Amino acid sequence: MVPHLITALTGPINELEQRMLDAMPAIERWFRLEWMEHTPPFYTSVDLRNAGFKLAPVDTSLFPHGWRHLTPEMLPLAVQAAMAAIEKICPEARNLLIVPENHLQGASDLADLAQLQRIFNLAGLNVRVGSIDPEFKKAVRYALPDGQSVEIEPALRIRSRVGLKHFDPCTILLNNELAAGAPGILEDLYEQYLLPPLQAGWTVRRRSRHYQCYEEVGKRFGKMLGIDHWLLHPIGHSAEAGKTKAKRLEPLRAAVELTLSKVRRKYKEYGIGEKPFVVIKADDAGDEAGVALLRDVKDLDALQDSGALPKSGHWLVQEGVLTQERVHDAVAEPVVYTMDRYVVGGVYRIHADATNGEGVHAHGASYVPLAFEHSTHLPQPGVRPGASAPNRFYMYGVVARLAMLAASYELEATDPQMLELA
Repeated sequence: MVPHLITALTGPINELEQRMLDAMPAIERWFRLEWMEHTPPFYTSVDLRNAGFKLAPVDTSLFPHGWRHLTPEMLPLAVQAAMAAIEKICPEARNLLIVPENHLQGASDLADLAQLQRIFNLAGLNVRVGSIDPEFKKAVRYALPDGQSVEIEPALRIRSRVGLKHFDPCTILLNNELAAGAPGILEDLYEQYLLPPLQAGWTVRRRSRHYQCYEEVGKRFGKMLGIDHWLLHPIGHSAEAGKTKAKRLEPLRAAVELTLSKVRRKYKEYGIGEKPFVVIKADDAGDEAGVALLRDVKDLDALQDSGALPKSGHWLVQEGVLTQERVHDAVAEPVVYTMDRYVVGGVYRIHADATNGEGVHAHGASYVPLAFEHSTHLPQPGVRPGASAPNRFYMYGVVARLAMLAASYELEATDPQMLELA
């Protein structure tokens, strides 16, 4: 299924696409130089929003799920990226242990694990899955609808190493967001590679820190490309709940007003007739914390009373980016997957009931491959902007890599070893 985009995608997005195609050698050199100085996260998924007048990331996951959605044409890219990443980190690697979420959500999560296992098997590793859930006591083999199966075994801590019975990995791949904190079984693993590191978990991560890093990256990239970095960046501010119940929402109210005022100025500058809105997210938790949409600060109290406001006392107020793409009349949000420094594929997350401004990361969402027939299609300079699916995918990949680079800055800033040296 190839998505049909209802927006004409004229104006800044077409201009942005053209600039990226024209500057492709400079862009790729810019990334190469960045990766000489910074280590990319092992893997990410980046949720993008294409408003027709801007393209921006709205969420960056360092423990990406949804691998089952990558098509067979995309798998060679993922396998090659996995080979490059493992060769760089641990060239002598033989065994890899995947650590999944403690509470798997049925066949979809199991299919993700099967896909990851397949990717790293094809990259030349012995791969097994080990749960760190203390309630998981014995090995279980799960059958999948397509005839595959996944065996999950209880992970064991043996002195300073984590593994399975008769399986000693040199590398541990976390596919667990560690929302409840870093478990003791994974701490002080000085003899094994832990990917991503523990500070990538949600007890340490802050969305606001990530977007501060992203803005820094976006400004430098925008200067190199000769564009306003706002075309790639969602304006945002963090807020911490007031100390008393009466003043709890005051910092949040101020952050909403500041964000909306900045977005209004940008809309006026670019002649955009849409009414701006903001999205309020928990700053210190994973996706399960929920998000709330707000178009006017006076509606904040009603949002609180309805229980729709994220419960966390730490919030990120982020510019809402419209979604102007459709798959057969359903709202479509691009999700780009990366491994090491490479884009390895992507999908559209679609939801028939969502509106332009609503997120589609919700129950009832479905997925289709991104708007290109083969992942090996290369950008086609010279093709009219907006007319080439591979060109659109290249633009998505550039913005996803900017978010990935911001994540590397973020992980460096929270690296315990670097903090000790500072």
